[in-house]
Amino acid sequence: MVRVREYKLRLDYAALRATPVAADPFPHVVVPHFAPPASLRAVLADLPPLSMRGSFPADAIRPGPAAHALMQAMEGPELRQAIAEKFGLDLTGSPTMLTIRGWTTARDGHIHTDSTAKRVTVLLYLNQETDAFDAHEGCLRLLRGPDDLEDYAVEVPPVNGTLLVFPNGPTSWHGHKTFEGQRYSLQLNYMTTGRKARSELRRHRLSAFFKRLTRAA
Repeated sequence: MVRVREYKLRLDYAALRATPVAADPFPHVVVPHFAPPASLRAVLADLPPLSMRGSFPADAIRPGPAAHALMQAMEGPELRQAIAEKFGLDLTGSPTMLTIRGWTTARDGHIHTDSTAKRVTVLLYLNQETDAFDAHEGCLRLLRGPDDLEDYAVEVPPVNGTLLVFPNGPTSWHGHKTFEGQRYSLQLNYMTTGRKARSELRRHRLSAFFKRLTRAA
């Protein structure tokens, strides 16, 4: 049996460091294939089926070795340092919150900004290309305002191990066109305080608990 700590997962930190920060519509970086194809295939094979909407704490699911190694790397020091340097932030001591989503419904994708408890949002998309994503369904759009999903500067397909990073702010509007089905993403947040991080995680854990009860009923 392969132990999680022995699994060697490759992520493209060099590509992240080499990608300039884009300013339109707000500061962000997009790194295609941050999880290279071999790593992405291994992670997808190790993810449990998540057939209910919502965000689950990483420790609320039972991932296989490759997926577990990815989750450890996402909260690790190399990614933290690269993001801090990229955006000129001091993330020392900022607590992390890591959640996973596996299923999207028509209730998802509405235009929003993230909670003020989140300093930085990091999204890693873990899906293969599909006709629906090629048709722009479920592709995250970085928007110029809160009112029009078509007024976007960047569209990020949720495929091929693509990494999206942006500091949270009052104008960091984003959303996507309706998509229903499997749509895996890891979301890492560097939080403002430990208290706020713990509060958010408690909310996600409680939600995950009731979802498991509903599924078992």
